[in-house]
Amino acid sequence: MLGIIIGVAAVIVIMAIGAGAQSLILSQLESFGTDLVGVLPGKSEDGPPVTLMGISITTLTYDDVDELNKPKNVPHLLSAIGYSNGQATLNWRAYEYSTSVNGVGYNYQEVEGGELADGRFFTASEQKGLARVVVLGQTVKQELFGDNSAIGQNIKINKRAFEVIGVMKERGTVAFQDYDDMVFMPVTTVQKIILGVNHLNMIRGKIDDEANLEQTIEDIAATLRANHDIKDQSGASDDFTIRGSAQALEMLGTITDGLSYFLAAMAALSLLVGGIGIMNIMLIRVAERTREIGLRKAVGATTQAVMSQFLVESVAITFTGGIIGIIVGSLLAFLIAITAQYLGYDWPFIVPLSGIALAVTVSIAIGLIFGLYPAKRASKLNPIEALRYE
Repeated sequence: MLGIIIGVAAVIVIMAIGAGAQSLILSQLESFGTDLVGVLPGKSEDGPPVTLMGISITTLTYDDVDELNKPKNVPHLLSAIGYSNGQATLNWRAYEYSTSVNGVGYNYQEVEGGELADGRFFTASEQKGLARVVVLGQTVKQELFGDNSAIGQNIKINKRAFEVIGVMKERGTVAFQDYDDMVFMPVTTVQKIILGVNHLNMIRGKIDDEANLEQTIEDIAATLRANHDIKDQSGASDDFTIRGSAQALEMLGTITDGLSYFLAAMAALSLLVGGIGIMNIMLIRVAERTREIGLRKAVGATTQAVMSQFLVESVAITFTGGIIGIIVGSLLAFLIAITAQYLGYDWPFIVPLSGIALAVTVSIAIGLIFGLYPAKRASKLNPIEALRYE
């Protein structure tokens, strides 16, 4: 039974981990809202964007953001912002801290949300004038200033002086991004002064209603094609990729489902090992009970009755092992969920019914399949020879 227990427990644990991870990922993305649309540089079909593969593409510029923010071009888009991100080292007096520097639009809060704990956000004129101003996340503020006020202080970013004009309220991790461990600056300042580039890493916009998502995506595509002088309207020549947050949720759900079932199938292979072990044990049992089988057949037991006896025993062993495996797997999945929650993740304890059904079905099937040969062998024993067996 041990092989069946281990195999079934592995199936339950893997499917529970898959379900928990899927729930965590989707809840993180849902917290962003389903009324957002993102534009990434480079053409990508249904797979991951090429920018996630370490490839730098420079097809998006701030001119694109300006065109998208014109109501005549994309009427259902409330606001769009461009992003230019990088890593930098911050210094204030003797304190030093390395973190993510995010160049964003002055209308960042209209799209991404977030509130200020102190000070203000930068303005459109400061963005246009490449102002050397920064807004700090809570973690960055604490690392550099502790309980001291940061507003009005001058810090150095990559050895260049910048003024702190605002501190964001604590927000935590959303969609696996720690918003407290960030520095926000005018996107033009990051482009020209920090990174020395003209392109954007991404454009993100907020739409007025999720029902207008498809129309908004079409309008964005048409606007960018015109701005990039792309004559082909079929999309084959596009140098950008547009994704809605709802589409991202659906894609991730499909990916995590497929991965969970693939891993469960791999774990189910270990049940074959348990099945072979059961077949061997049943063959030994047939040999040990040869005289008993001969006696039963001598007093009138049919071949079918003997065969059924051994099949029932085999199925009973695997079914019992399957139940124990489900209990063991569920306990392990519960411990994993508790551990993840202790580490700060919103990890739910989920044991999918499909996993339990799969484990029970496979264990019973293995009992029947691997118990069939020993049962058939027992049923065909000659009663005279079986009674003489020592």
